[in-house]
Amino acid sequence: MKSFKPLASALLLAIAAVSFTAQAADTKRGRVYFRMVCTVCHMEKPVGAISPNSKTKAEWMSYLQADKHAKGKDAVKGYFSKEYRASIKAKNQAAAKYAEIPEAELFEDVRAFLAMGAKDSDTPTSCD
Repeated sequence: MKSFKPLASALLLAIAAVSFTAQAADTKRGRVYFRMVCTVCHMEKPVGAISPNSKTKAEWMSYLQADKHAKGKDAVKGYFSKEYRASIKAKNQAAAKYAEIPEAELFEDVRAFLAMGAKDSDTPTSCD
């Protein structure tokens, strides 16, 4: 019975850590940033609109982990940098509103939003 307690404690700790991580991301902020920065930029470029439901969760996570945007010409994380947000904040309300949010935190918010709205999620989301 003694060996069961450390195993149970470890399992509870792991569950708590996963729950905390899942709650740490702000999907509302991720949605606002994605729609007002990512989607707007894609619509202005010849690429066209991009939507969370255009990829599966695995495809989004692979894309974000690879950190290659525009067919590898630049890094995805660059679009979450404070420098990038500062460069567009005069014409973009979301960039201005989230100017001081740490890059990793904003990136995690968008990642969580994309997972929540992916084509194979329970709530596929479009940005139309």
